[in-house]
Amino acid sequence: MTNAYSVTVQREIAASPEVLFDAWLDARSLGSWLRPSGIRETRAETDPREGGTFRIVMVDDESSILHSGTYRVIDRPRRLVFTWSSPATRHRDSVVTVTFRPSPGATVVEIHQVGLPDEEARASHRAGWSDVLRELGDTRTRDEPARDED
Repeated sequence: MTNAYSVTVQREIAASPEVLFDAWLDARSLGSWLRPSGIRETRAETDPREGGTFRIVMVDDESSILHSGTYRVIDRPRRLVFTWSSPATRHRDSVVTVTFRPSPGATVVEIHQVGLPDEEARASHRAGWSDVLRELGDTRTRDEPARDED
């Protein structure tokens, strides 16, 4: 696995680190916001423990796309590390680290992914992670819009 292709996105969301952290581990919650542009349905199964696995199926108008991985670090509410494999990673494990930094009245959620196979994968993951952080912010905060930090 090469770390030459990586991506980092972040967003400030008006919710506590605990609420946002838990949203990443709950299958029902993931299904409600883990939807990049073009995805109409997400189904998730999680075993939220270090060494546990997850399966996420994203459905668009043409296909179902399987994403899978293993939780490596679950440090509530600060950091979550897991592998991420999908057709876009050529079914090789990449590593995703999600951090949750308290900010006045909000939390900065940062996603850093390493081990992507090429520039195309980096670009698609940058767009996808940006979309899902926007969705997470929208589902967690209705009164106060989240803002992008890139």
